[in-house]
Amino acid sequence: MKRKVMLICAVLAGLMFGAVLTGCGGSGKKQESNVLKVYNWGEYIDEDVIAEFEEETGIKVVYDTFSTNEEMYPRIEADSSLYDVICPSEYMVKKMMENDLLQPVDWSKLENGGNLNQAYMKILSDQIDPGNKYMIPYCWGTVGILYNTTLVDDTVDSWDILWDEKYSGSILMQDSVRDAFMVAEKKLGYSLNSTDPAELEACQVLLKEQYPLVKAYVIDEVRDKMIAGEAALGVIYSGEYLYCKNENPDLQYVLPKEGSNVWYDGWVITKGCGNVDAAHKWIDFLLRADIAYRNFEYITYATPNKAAEQYIDEEILSDPGVFPDEETLSRCEMYLYLGQDAEDMYYEYWKKVK
Repeated sequence: MKRKVMLICAVLAGLMFGAVLTGCGGSGKKQESNVLKVYNWGEYIDEDVIAEFEEETGIKVVYDTFSTNEEMYPRIEADSSLYDVICPSEYMVKKMMENDLLQPVDWSKLENGGNLNQAYMKILSDQIDPGNKYMIPYCWGTVGILYNTTLVDDTVDSWDILWDEKYSGSILMQDSVRDAFMVAEKKLGYSLNSTDPAELEACQVLLKEQYPLVKAYVIDEVRDKMIAGEAALGVIYSGEYLYCKNENPDLQYVLPKEGSNVWYDGWVITKGCGNVDAAHKWIDFLLRADIAYRNFEYITYATPNKAAEQYIDEEILSDPGVFPDEETLSRCEMYLYLGQDAEDMYYEYWKKVK
């Protein structure tokens, strides 16, 4: 992520990417044994960490970035040898597993695998990756409400406040079909993975009722507008919270009591990986406690690395906006890949909202 525009249309131009990608030996090209091809979200790693990995291992990293899961997927689908390791979100990992684009991780090659918090591993195993065979979690977080304590005089603990006419013109919503519908689904007590037309129709009606109260439907701009005091309430990814609070101490984050989305981004090894040994070394390096901490400091998205917590300030560790407890997480769900028919249905209802 930096975190995601959920389930937007695939970037078709990406299908042409493999033919021109520098250093990424597609079909018919032999990959050098000391080269690792990495594909990650933009601004999603401390660049000094890459240099340190290269220095320690002698492996040259060819590093490229993507903006959305939907930009990344068609490139790997067209040729899984374009990259060795990539960092998709959990729902896209599931889709890649189903379409045979990944190979299992060899846990025996991960000396630092024990550093991961087993509670998070269980969530992934239960909902996405049974037995944790394919995905090594890298960052995780939730979607909640960021609010300005000087502009909001009510208790913020429910999605209901985003329908309060008192805050008309001061509410920011995510310009993302799944995130917007998630808010309505949870407010109405539905699963955020609902494919029931009647439930989605009810969500569409609810979002349409909210529409006149919304200042703007935005994505990254939520952070900047909230820091500047341009809005009272905004739906935002928890990883933006620490940055926002540092810039404006009046801002607080809450995960509503009805529940929300919990998401994971994680490393996977492609089916066409040309350097499996180097791929495991990369993952293992990032699992090292000190490296995981440095990436947490850089990204500000929560780390699933339990061993790295020894370096994190206690105030941050105890902040439920960054590290919610297990009871809170039990009310949350991951987004699942629902299939093209369901995606189309969501978009049809989204168009009616906007």
